[in-house]
Amino acid sequence: MIAIALSIAPIFLLIVTGYGLRRGGIPSEEFWLLNDRLVYFVLMPALFFVRISEADLSDPDLIPFAATLYGGFFAAVIAGTAAAVMLRYPGPQATSILQGAGRFNTFIALAVAEALYGHPALQLAVLGAAVLVPVVNLTVVGLFAVLMPRAGGSVMLGAARSLATNPLILSILAAGVVNKLGLAPIPVLQDTLAVLGQAALPIMLLCVGASLKLRGLQAELLPMGLAAMGKLVLFPAVILGLALVLDLPPLTAQVALIYGALPTGVAAYTLARQLGGDAPLMAAMITVQTLLAFAIMPLWLSLGAYAFGL
Repeated sequence: MIAIALSIAPIFLLIVTGYGLRRGGIPSEEFWLLNDRLVYFVLMPALFFVRISEADLSDPDLIPFAATLYGGFFAAVIAGTAAAVMLRYPGPQATSILQGAGRFNTFIALAVAEALYGHPALQLAVLGAAVLVPVVNLTVVGLFAVLMPRAGGSVMLGAARSLATNPLILSILAAGVVNKLGLAPIPVLQDTLAVLGQAALPIMLLCVGASLKLRGLQAELLPMGLAAMGKLVLFPAVILGLALVLDLPPLTAQVALIYGALPTGVAAYTLARQLGGDAPLMAAMITVQTLLAFAIMPLWLSLGAYAFGL
């Protein structure tokens, strides 16, 4: 466990550095806002396109890998939604609980996978994001419409626009087409995007830290606890069990477990703010889970390394 903790420590230090730089006004508030857009619209799509367009999509392990990831995600989202409904939380708080329980920080997943197991794991992590990102977005948006019926029409319309213009989803679709047509690697374009993709991981980790908000953590403890239980306990537990049942290859299983042990993603705050959710509660969940992941992720990954024989 100590070896895993030491290997991923630089990732969390970069996150802390990003938080410190933004709170210190270095270089400026405007810089961090623009940097977020650079990562979202340029660097991450470039990384996704290069990795997916050149991946072996005929690998028979991809189907059980996807099934494992979906199993963990849906178990956590269903549990979070059921808890919110049974405790009669209003729509805005309920949607934050379900997002906190089921969404994940893709940026950290890619960084942890590469730090621990190198480029083969990064490739698997990108494929994991490719199968999860569209399904996660559609599921969460659909539940927003169900839990906030008065705003259902506007929620779905806004979400449809968001999904249709989501640069990550568009890059995944484009890469899939290029892959299936056997066009990769595309001269010049592929090399250019590869260079941009190399810049993605360190910059996006700084941006994750810059987005954290320690103020306002006096949000209700119960909804934060419900979300954390779903994301940091149930999600990885289901993935661990499914990976063993489906007999995934060790590295594939461990990458799936990385997704399970992640804190919820910063995109959840943006969605909560855009669609009428409880944005302050969502911001508190993101910050608390990111801090908890410092301790919890090495525990899960050490258990996975033992169980999968890594």
